[in-house]
Order: sequence, then C-alpha cells, then structure tokens
Amino acid sequence: MELRHLQHFVAVAEDQHFTRAAERLMVSQSGLSASIRALERELRAPLFVRTTRRVTLTEAGRALLVEAERILAQVRSAHEAVAAVQGVLRGTLALGTEQCIAGVHVARLLAAFRRCHPDVEIRLRQAGSGALAEEVAAGRLDLAFAYRTREDSDQLRSVPLTSEPMTVLCHPGHRLASADAVLSPPDLAGEIFVDFHPDWGPRRATDAAFAAVGVRRTVSLEVNDVHSLLDLVDENLGVAVVPRHFRHKRPSLTTLPLKGTGEAEYETVALLPPERATSPAARALVTLLETGGLAPPQDGPQAS
Repeated sequence: MELRHLQHFVAVAEDQHFTRAAERLMVSQSGLSASIRALERELRAPLFVRTTRRVTLTEAGRALLVEAERILAQVRSAHEAVAAVQGVLRGTLALGTEQCIAGVHVARLLAAFRRCHPDVEIRLRQAGSGALAEEVAAGRLDLAFAYRTREDSDQLRSVPLTSEPMTVLCHPGHRLASADAVLSPPDLAGEIFVDFHPDWGPRRATDAAFAAVGVRRTVSLEVNDVHSLLDLVDENLGVAVVPRHFRHKRPSLTTLPLKGTGEAEYETVALLPPERATSPAARALVTLLETGGLAPPQDGPQAS
C-alpha cells in the first residue's frame, strides 16, 4: 500500500467526485481511478459506490477513511518534526474551536503564532465540541478548543483553559428578572428555552447540569450561533442557560445566578491527540498559550 494511494482515496472521499479530486490533486482522472482500483484490489473490497453524479463510501471505505486520515496525519507530523529539529517550523496547523470559547482569545493567539512561525499555514474550523473531539481523534485536526466532557475519548488529552458556572439570561421584562433571585433548575420548570445544537459545549453543560438534579427541560428554540441566541432572548421569546462570560455580550439582558446543579460547570480545554501524535505546530501553539498571557480574564469580555 503506497501513501499516494491513501492520499488519492482521501481526496475522492472528501470531494465525492473523481474529476474534482483529480483536479485538486493535479493528476489525470485515469491515473486517479487506477490508483483507487489498485487499493481496492489490495484490500479485496470495493471502497466506493459510483454513480454518474458522485461517489459515496462503502462500509469498507468508511472504515478505511478513519485509518487513512490518521496515517496521513502521522506522516505529516513526521515531516514537520524533522523540520522542527532543523530549527524551522513548517507545515500546517489545523485548529478547531467553538464560537466564543472561554479562556482563550483565538484570533489574538493565532496572530501571535503567525508572527512567531510565519512558515506555518494556519487552517481554522469552527464546529461543536463533539465534532471537534472526533476530528482531533481522527487526526483531521491538530488540536481544538472545546468543552470538556467526561465521555471524551481516551485517544485525546486535554490542557485546561478555564472553568466557570452557568447562568440564566432573560429579558428585563421577564417574570424571573423581577424576582432578582438565585435560581435552581426546578425554578425554570415550564420555561421556554433558547439553546444551541446538542453538539455545542454550552448545551452539553446545561443538559448535564439539569440531568444531574433530575430536572427535565425542552429546548423549543434551537440555534447555531451566539448572536441568534441573544437576539431571541432579547425579544423575550425564551430564557437561556449559558456560561457566565456570555453576560458581557448583551448587557441589556438580565443575568441571574444558577445554583443547585451539583458539580456541573462549563469547563473548556485544548484537546490534543496523544503526545507521540501531537504535531510540532500544535506543541508550539500550546506553549504560546501557556506562556504568552494571551487569554483574557475569565469575567472579562471574550471574543465573539
């Protein structure tokens, strides 16, 4: 099995199209097809279902994709490690992050990294914590800033960023705002909730907090960005349970403490693969994070 066969296979899997993959790889379509056929013969299994419009992975293809991406990531790390020993950091830093992650100012950190290591190409992907953890474990990302759950894979290690309590946001005219009290999950029974997709860290933290005390809730208004959530709460369409630092993003909203959730907190970390699989660029970024004083105070304004 040759590395180029795996590279060709991953490209076709990503593009779901032989012509587009061939153009991206700058190889002939016939050569690409021959490469995939050679891989299928060696593995004795079809890897793609081919149609006139696109190609999709077979079950064998899906199994191979996970391992192929991990192998290629390790090969890339090996090249970068040799360059680092020679005193030059090159290659790619593939970083993932949730929106408005606590404990790190991502844009400021990346700007400082680029100044220190101008020969490294930075790639940034924004997604929910669950998807980011999977991509780090699969080798598609070098590291990710995400919400920490106890269910994270043993293929990951974490560097703590910060931990903070969850709070309730509501419209100033909402009945809870006039109470001006410390709330607990039972106090929110029957409320209309605005929240994120279940893959997002704040949603995971809130679900865990309510489950810990046996209180059920239904999310009626589900969004995928912070400002949409704040807009819905600002129009008094529902309440939101969010990390405490969100209160700085819309000062017009009322913020109420949430207690009685056991030990459930919003804990953010940098997720990385095992030490042996961590790229030099990822190590350099973590070092910069730990020594550069780039994270804003926990209660201070965060990047949007």
